[in-house]
Amino acid sequence: MSESLDRGIEVPELTAEQIQARVLHRDGLMLVIDKPAGLPVHRGPKGGANLESSFDALRYGLPRPPVLAHRLDRDSSGCLVLGRHRKATASLGLLFKHGRISKTYWAVVEGGPTEDEGTIDMPIGRLNAERGWWQKPDPEGQSAVTNWKVLGRGDGFSWLALEPVTGRTHQLRVHAAAMGWPIVGDNIYGNGPRFGEPRLHLHSREIVIPISRNKDPVRVVAPAPAHLQERLRACGWNRE
Repeated sequence: MSESLDRGIEVPELTAEQIQARVLHRDGLMLVIDKPAGLPVHRGPKGGANLESSFDALRYGLPRPPVLAHRLDRDSSGCLVLGRHRKATASLGLLFKHGRISKTYWAVVEGGPTEDEGTIDMPIGRLNAERGWWQKPDPEGQSAVTNWKVLGRGDGFSWLALEPVTGRTHQLRVHAAAMGWPIVGDNIYGNGPRFGEPRLHLHSREIVIPISRNKDPVRVVAPAPAHLQERLRACGWNRE
C-alpha cells in the first residue's frame, strides 16, 4: 500500500494569471491566496504539479518569490498565507507556532453532531511508519483540540465551522471522522472515493493574522469553492 491512494483529483499547475487572480490579500509583509483543492502546496518526491511552482508570479517587484508560512492539505482549499521576505516569514512562523493566528474552516460532514456547538479534545498520532502523514486518535499522541459550531443542516449533511486550536496534521479530518461525522469526500478517514467526486469538503474559510502591533489584525475570507456549493446550499447557505 502506498501514498498514491491519497491521489484525489489531479489539478494542473496554475499560470501566472491564474495564481494572481487568487490573491485575496497583499501588503508589504505577506500575501493570502485562495488555494484550489487538489493541488499540493509542495513539489512531491516524484515531481508533479504543485502550488509553489507558480510563486514567482507573486513577487510584485520584490527580488524573491514569497514562501509558505504554513501549509494546507492537498485536497483542502482556501486561505493560505505566504511571507514576502525572510523577516516577515519568520514573524508569521512564530505567530502560527504560538497559536496567535485564528483559522476558521468550513466543512460539510456526513450526518453531524446532535448539539449545535462544542469542543473536541482528542490527542492524535501517526497511524504507522508506512503511511507517512496519516494520523489516528491516540491517547499517547500529541494534544489536539478543535472547536466546532453547526452553521446549517440538511439532506443528511451538516455544515460546520471548525476552529483548530492546535495545528496537527489532518487534525480536522481525524477529529470529524472519530466523532462519527466524517467530512464529505474524505478518502482517508471518511467514505470518500479514491478517485473522482465528491472531493474533500474542507475549506479554509477565514484567517485572522495579528501581523502588526499597532494595527488591527488582518482578516481574510476565501469564497466557497464550486465543489462545496451544492451541499452548502442543501444545508441552508445563501451564497454569502
